Amino acid sequence: MTIVVTAVFTPEDGARGQVVAALEPAIAEVHKEPGCLLYAIHDAPNGQIVMIEKWESAELLDAHGDGDAVKRLNASLEGLLAEPAEVTRLVPIPAGTPQQGAL
Repeated sequence: MTIVVTAVFTPEDGARGQVVAALEPAIAEVHKEPGCLLYAIHDAPNGQIVMIEKWESAELLDAHGDGDAVKRLNASLEGLLAEPAEVTRLVPIPAGTPQQGAL
């Protein structure tokens, strides 16, 4: 079963551009990882940056979490966030059509 993840980043005042610049190379790198189906960032109305991820399996997500791309990303975000990133794993509850009822 696929796993959906949200990661919410709260930039320090004036650091949004630096946070996005830190995330961009990680996104390109993670897109090449086994099991990555979606890894995308979005602006939230409150100034946070929300990453939405989708992985083929929990095992491949775990490997990603232990990987070098995440280590480099965490290092590049040092001092740029007002609070630690909030990462949440979600398991789909399919409803409706397969295309529209689950990410």
